[in-house]
Amino acid sequence: MKEALMYLESIEDNRQQKKVKHLMKDIIAIVFFASLANADEWTDICYFAAEEEMFLRNYLELPNGIPSHDTIQRVMAIVSPEYLQRFREKWNEALSKGEGEKIRKILSLDGKTQRGNGRGGRKANHIVSAVDNYGFCLNEVRVDDKSNEITAMPDLLDMLNINGHIITTDAMGAQTRIAGKIREKHADYVLALKKNQETLYNDVKLYFDDPELLVRCAYAKTTEKARGGIEKREYWQTGDISWLHQKKDWAGLRSIAMTKNTVTKNNRAATEVRYFISSLPPDIGEMSRAIRGHWMVESYHWHLDYPRSPVIRAEPNRNGNVQRCA
Repeated sequence: MKEALMYLESIEDNRQQKKVKHLMKDIIAIVFFASLANADEWTDICYFAAEEEMFLRNYLELPNGIPSHDTIQRVMAIVSPEYLQRFREKWNEALSKGEGEKIRKILSLDGKTQRGNGRGGRKANHIVSAVDNYGFCLNEVRVDDKSNEITAMPDLLDMLNINGHIITTDAMGAQTRIAGKIREKHADYVLALKKNQETLYNDVKLYFDDPELLVRCAYAKTTEKARGGIEKREYWQTGDISWLHQKKDWAGLRSIAMTKNTVTKNNRAATEVRYFISSLPPDIGEMSRAIRGHWMVESYHWHLDYPRSPVIRAEPNRNGNVQRCA
C-alpha cells in the first residue's frame, strides 16, 4: 500500500499554491479509498472521507481536514486519466506481492429481509450485501426472497474487485457455482456447511468426530467475555482431504475446518459446532480470522432493520472543509 501511495508524491500540481489548502495527492487517495467502498458520487466520496477521517490520517497528511465535495470534484477534473490508471496499476501490483497479504480483506456475503419495509401487500425487500471486515458495505442487490440469494451472489461478486481477498458466506452460499465464481476472480473462500449440502456436511462432520484424526489438525483457541458470560472459541483445520469424494466438485478446495463456540453464563454452558470448507491452505490463524470476520455482515444488518435511523451527513463549511451534522 505504501509503495502505491508514494507514487502520488510524483503528481504535478499546477494550482496556485497560495490558494491551496488540500494536497492533490490526498484528494486522489481519498477518491481511491472511497471507490473501494463503492462510493461513486462526489457527495458520497465526501461523506465517506468525513466518517473515516481517522483511518485516512494513517496514510494521508490532510493538513486542513477533509475537503468539500466541490473541491474534490474540481481537483479530480485536472488529473490526467493516464496518471490515475498508472496509480491503479501500482495498487494492483501491491496486491499481487507480499504487501497484498497485509491488506487482505475478509468480504462477507449474506442476505437479510428489511424489517418495516413491506406495506400494502407488498413484500419487504430482501437484500444481499457484501460487507468487509471494517464494516463497509461495498455493494448490495435486492432479490425477491431468501431463495434467490443463491442466484444473486455470483452477480454481486461480479460487481466487486475481490482479487486476493477472502470471501465468506453462510450455508446458503455453499454452492459449487459460487465457489467457482470466487476462484475465477482470483479470491479465496470460506463457506459454512449445513445440511443443504448433506453428504458433504456428514463427511466433514464424521472426520472431525474421530478423536484420532482431530488431534492431527491445526488448533487455535480464544477466550473472552461476551454475551454476559465467558465465550471460548475453538478452531480446527486440516488439509487432509484426499479422501473427500466431493473435492473435485469444488473449485480450489484445499481444507476443511470446524469451530466449537462455548458460552458459559450463570454456571451453564451452551455449545455450538459449525463446519466449513475452504480454498485456503492449512493456516489456522488465517482460517480463524476469516470465520470470526464473518460476524461483521451480521452487525451490518442493523442498518436494514432500522431504515429510519438518523443519518450522519458531512457538509462543507465556508472554508471548503467538511464538518459533520445530523
